[in-house]
Amino acid sequence: MDQARANFAMYYTLTQELLKFINKEDIDEFLELEHQRSDLVERMKALPETEEYRQTEECRVLVGKIKPLDMQVVYKAKAWLNKSRQQNATVHAYDIQNVNNLGNIFNKKY
Repeated sequence: MDQARANFAMYYTLTQELLKFINKEDIDEFLELEHQRSDLVERMKALPETEEYRQTEECRVLVGKIKPLDMQVVYKAKAWLNKSRQQNATVHAYDIQNVNNLGNIFNKKY
């Protein structure tokens, strides 16, 4: 049960860190932490004590703290992704190299 308690505490800490790095838009660190959290979830699923710990009041309180943070992380990650896609689309909108070859002739200096 101690390992399950430690896993949930680590999940809470990683979620707080995810929120901190997505707020800073440090996506590389965010993705690394998300990978670590995914690995932790797999370990939690493999641990039989996890289900026993989930029935405790202590776990319910901790999950109550985690859920709003998780929602913020998902919301901010989606907002960042949409912003990134929009910026990428804007950059590609100005990319006219293959659109009109005649324009390239006029842009050359002779």
